Amino acid sequence: MIKVLILFIVLIAGVILGPLLAGHQGYVFIRTDNYDITTSVTSLVLGFILLQFVLLFLGWCYRRFISTTSRTRGWVSGRKYHKAHTQTQKALLKLAEGDFEQVEKLMSKHADFSQQPVINYLMAAEAAQQRGDEYRTHQYLDRAAEAAGSDQLPVDISRVRIQLAEGEVHAARNGIDKLLDKAPRHPEVLRLAEQAYLRSGAYQSLIELLPVMAKVQLHNEDELDALKLKAYKGLMNQYMAEGGSDGLKAWWKAQPRRVRHETALQAFLAEHLIECGDTASAEKIIIDGLKQQYDERLLLLVPKLNSERPEVIEKTLLHLQKQNGATPLLNSTLGVLSLQHAQWDKAETYFKAALAQRFDVQDASWLADAFDKQHKPSDAAKIRQDALNHSLKQERN
Repeated sequence: MIKVLILFIVLIAGVILGPLLAGHQGYVFIRTDNYDITTSVTSLVLGFILLQFVLLFLGWCYRRFISTTSRTRGWVSGRKYHKAHTQTQKALLKLAEGDFEQVEKLMSKHADFSQQPVINYLMAAEAAQQRGDEYRTHQYLDRAAEAAGSDQLPVDISRVRIQLAEGEVHAARNGIDKLLDKAPRHPEVLRLAEQAYLRSGAYQSLIELLPVMAKVQLHNEDELDALKLKAYKGLMNQYMAEGGSDGLKAWWKAQPRRVRHETALQAFLAEHLIECGDTASAEKIIIDGLKQQYDERLLLLVPKLNSERPEVIEKTLLHLQKQNGATPLLNSTLGVLSLQHAQWDKAETYFKAALAQRFDVQDASWLADAFDKQHKPSDAAKIRQDALNHSLKQERN
């Protein structure tokens, strides 16, 4: 504006002073290679002023054009941002409906203009995976990785989750190992690690993660115990498959004392040794475990031993009776042990004691067998009838 005002003042001054200086305006001579230009000083000044006006007008037109273009671009971008927001909201509703095709379409369209492009691409990848479109799934994951910049953790987590869903267990295992280096206490990383390790048979790695899971309270105490037992059982299966009972025993011997003193693991080991046919080693594990404490999981394995030293087991079980009382399972186990070694009268005594504490169809059947061996058909028929009536009553209830 100041420039325009100055030029306007100069123009007025020229109009006023021009006639006064008409006789004293002089001239200007300009020569080029091919042209000679002669004009008065007044004409030159007026021409210069006119040129300034033309330049100012062209500059104003350019600024207006740029301003209009910016406003147009801003309007278009704003419209796209608004549309991306609306489509994201619709996609969330479609996700609740389970319409994954629409979720993918709405999340991916205008994803670059949404508030969180990474989330849009990741949700589109999940939706494409649900539809079974692997190409688009990995395409969206790549776009999400580009949009995420340096923060690749959510993309890597989604990638592992999708790999597990697609059955790419070994790729997921490799990805989870890297994620644990980056975020060793991230709850979702630990959850995915649990799945990847269980499915890939990496039971030792899972066992090593259990203390971290306990610290972040990923599972409650009962769930962690169940997961630990599942991992140890899987590990025992591996050693049994690779080295039989010798491999199992060597692995067990190498375990720390706190592991070897866990009754649940003792029961698992004894069960695996029985499966391998090594009942002598299983018997030792069971007897040592029962000497430490009364545990029904160990007791349930005694009938599977067919021990050649029934007196040793019987002595251990009778000692348990003195310490913990005559439980139904103890009486039943002693009865089975007596049956296996043709001690019919002792079997009868133990099974009667067990049935007096609680009625069990299997114990009744074994007692009937003991009666048969002692040639007591009426007693055998009566107990079988009682067992049948009990079973019918249970079915009606």
